[in-house]
Amino acid sequence: MSTYDLLLRGGTLVAPEGLRVADLAVDGGRIVAIGPDLEGTANESINAADLHVFPGVIDAHVHFNEPGRTEWEGFATGSRALAVGGGTLCFDMPLNAHPPTVSAEAFDQKRAAAEASSIVDFALWGGLVPGNQEALEPLAARGVIGFKAFMSNSGIDDFAAVDDDTLFQGMRIAAMLGRIVAVHAENDAITSGLARRAMAEGRRGVRDYLASRPVIAELEAINRAITLAAEAGCPLHIVHVSSGRGVALVAEARARGVDVSCETCPHYLVLTEDDVERLGAMAKCAPPLRRQVEVEALWEHLRSGALPMVASDHSPAPASMKEGDDFFRVWGGISGCQHLLSLLLAEGHHERGIALSTVSRVTSGFVAERFGLAPDRGTLAVGASADLALVDLAATFTISHGDLQYRHRHSPYVGREVRGRVSRTLVRGITVQRDGVCIDRAVGRLGATGTCRKC
Repeated sequence: MSTYDLLLRGGTLVAPEGLRVADLAVDGGRIVAIGPDLEGTANESINAADLHVFPGVIDAHVHFNEPGRTEWEGFATGSRALAVGGGTLCFDMPLNAHPPTVSAEAFDQKRAAAEASSIVDFALWGGLVPGNQEALEPLAARGVIGFKAFMSNSGIDDFAAVDDDTLFQGMRIAAMLGRIVAVHAENDAITSGLARRAMAEGRRGVRDYLASRPVIAELEAINRAITLAAEAGCPLHIVHVSSGRGVALVAEARARGVDVSCETCPHYLVLTEDDVERLGAMAKCAPPLRRQVEVEALWEHLRSGALPMVASDHSPAPASMKEGDDFFRVWGGISGCQHLLSLLLAEGHHERGIALSTVSRVTSGFVAERFGLAPDRGTLAVGASADLALVDLAATFTISHGDLQYRHRHSPYVGREVRGRVSRTLVRGITVQRDGVCIDRAVGRLGATGTCRKC
């Protein structure tokens, strides 16, 4: 009779092919058996009869801002928020840390910071900025998941936007290194021109900011990035797409054989431009929130499979940076990694009938496949890493300031009632949070390096 580290009894497993009630055995940090009424004993047994078992969320877009700007967040608080939300692996973006991750030395600093305090596994994006082309190969050797570039002003002085030549040459290098390039796709000439005119005329309110970043700025930049990537032979990922038309451009290019993917974020799925007026800077982001028609278009693309991935773009800041009468000047970024899965369950599954297997795929399965982590991650299968999120699908709760794990406990979702609570999160079979209480030791490790797979 087998003895396991952990036996999960009677949970409803959320698999690509649908739901299945089964036991799940874990040993040595990996899933070693799945089936009904597994025989054997275990050092720990969990009764999961009333729970749904998801692969742990892989959040491919977070800003934990360490080293250098830990007062904004840090891996200690950011990883705990992620764990409470069912996250087991995050990809940290290169900007907002100081120094940004644009060199091998900066990678080493960030890795050390993450290993010292993260309770979830992590991967690191490298930066593609003017002047660092020679650093791309050393960054790839360190194991960056890919390279991030801004096609518009990043808002951070030490992470400059790329011009088309820098982006194209960087894509060619990334292609040779077998790495993906991710872009923030907004046309800088359009957005900065509109912003300058508005500010010169004294128009600095919420609606003025929203008008300065129209959908066409996103669409043009997506098209341009796709053209450059196709010519360079480089895998491309468009981050935080805010419009249905943006997703359609990516899907059309993929149908033509271009190796391109995209993501959206929970805020583009559950909030609108009207919420920015109501919530103020708490809901400011770039690209900005859109009209309700765009929200519904994104949901339909998610349902159809054209929109394959959701990431949080968790971008926190102290409350003092969210204050002021000039909406162009206040910090733009939304704190949201803690509720990525719960919001998709509430607004997607319960409200719109999105299949649980689809929710699992956009938060985990596709991410693992696209970034070369499958079959080790993002799935409930024998041999895979035991990264699990146990969810009480019927539990309803109201998001409150007191429950937030962020360093700065603010979020545009505070006060929202959601249905679907993560009751336990396991990283490689280790329980890192239970009922909102996290372990107090850093068990996270560099859990992924870049080996992008074609869509």
